[in-house]
Amino acid sequence: MSLKIHVRTTVNGEETEFLCEGRQSLLEALRDILGLTGTKEGCNDGNCGACTINLDGRIVDSCLVLAAEAEGKTILTIEGVASIDGLHPLQQSFLEQAALQCGICTPGFIVAAKALLEQEPDADEHRIRHWLAGNLCRCTGYDKIIRAVLDAGAVVRGAK
Repeated sequence: MSLKIHVRTTVNGEETEFLCEGRQSLLEALRDILGLTGTKEGCNDGNCGACTINLDGRIVDSCLVLAAEAEGKTILTIEGVASIDGLHPLQQSFLEQAALQCGICTPGFIVAAKALLEQEPDADEHRIRHWLAGNLCRCTGYDKIIRAVLDAGAVVRGAK
């Protein structure tokens, strides 16, 4: 019998507590313990970006972070991107630009792109492609994703 670790964290703006095993990934805790299944498991070795979350202001692959490391930290998952008022401009743009197909990579792209637009709302195509290089998609060919992020950047800047 393994000992459980008590973790206190803030997830999507809500203080949260959970018990996890020492070897359990944050991805597993989010999906299996907290029921936040929007964060997807792709490769489970940090290569695809499907499980990207924002952890204390940094985008990370949640499959590479131990759940116990979330103690005292702030987490943003795809479930926390939209507001009570509606979809985030990135989510709306992904829909309008048809920048998603199977949906496995979409949450990771949106969380990562949101972090970029918060820092650089006027990011150009080159910067977006560089920033999102850790997120892989097998369906869309990336151009629609890049256009969606550019479009959302214009909305965030108030230029659209």
